[in-house]
Amino acid sequence: MAKRNHSSRNPTVWRAITLTASVALCVYGGASLTQGLAVPVKAEVAQKGLERQFEQRLALQATATQRHPAALVRPQPSRPQTGPAPKASASPGKAPMLVRLGVARLGISEIVRSGEATHERLAGGPIMIKRGDAANPVTIVSAHRDTHFLFVRDLQQDDVVTMQSADGTIDRYRVIGFETVRWNRFRYPLDPARPLLALATCYPFGSTEYGGPWRRVAWAERIG
Repeated sequence: MAKRNHSSRNPTVWRAITLTASVALCVYGGASLTQGLAVPVKAEVAQKGLERQFEQRLALQATATQRHPAALVRPQPSRPQTGPAPKASASPGKAPMLVRLGVARLGISEIVRSGEATHERLAGGPIMIKRGDAANPVTIVSAHRDTHFLFVRDLQQDDVVTMQSADGTIDRYRVIGFETVRWNRFRYPLDPARPLLALATCYPFGSTEYGGPWRRVAWAERIG
């Protein structure tokens, strides 16, 4: 296993992810083998629908920016004096954020949703359980190991991971390391030198045990 090597201003300061997020990392938790076998079909169908929604939002944004070019400029929030940001969650009555995650080397394209990471929602695609911001630029995405995040098994150091927002902007991350950790021992840095992306899923890959204690996490650092 590659050693965790995060670039951080204060590498000794880490925060345990909250209980809800820890449960989210426990993909397939509590599911039976029969339920697990049904997930790939549902996952494919759900992703096709999410891809259509994402493309529609891209088209709407493109139309809006043609009419109002100033909309292309994304405002930069000021950094507050308080601690790390809370987990991303869907606001009542508001559609969840959609992001396209890609890894060109592996031919990967997945639509990620924000909001609560229930077993039902994870079956449809990756969930952004924590969105990085100015206060704590660490984004954490979780998904099933046998469907949407099977590719995490094949990621290599220096692979480039892209995160495209529905406004067309693309953030690029470079994989800097991996770790295998128990679900209740997962930590993330409070004050990294650069924004980080964590892709987390159950481990080991190909196991028939669902809801086991181990998680595989790929860490990537933003490069543009």
